[in-house]
Amino acid sequence: MSPAKPTVLSSALDRLWIQFLPQMKERVSTLEAACTALAAGTLSVEQRAEANTAAHKLAGVLGTFGLTKGTVLAREAEILYSGGPDADPEDAARLTLIAAQLRTIVASRK
Repeated sequence: MSPAKPTVLSSALDRLWIQFLPQMKERVSTLEAACTALAAGTLSVEQRAEANTAAHKLAGVLGTFGLTKGTVLAREAEILYSGGPDADPEDAARLTLIAAQLRTIVASRK
């Protein structure tokens, strides 16, 4: 393998990251809004489904960029949001922490 390939691949991933960063930030915002609604007891079925989808998509994309911790956290959020409409209010605290950690992970990749 030539030494230039990792550099080419790294540059391509960096360009993709920049391209998809707004979507990733929006997905984290979706998770944050769902956390707030869950804590307030106002999380709708639609909002839960949106949060589940956002978490699922984040899990995949963060793994693509080598952000394994983000993938693990997003999968946990996906599992928690895949529950029934009567969510455990204690999940709100965990989901809030997960969303904050995901925000940090997304913001820290340059």
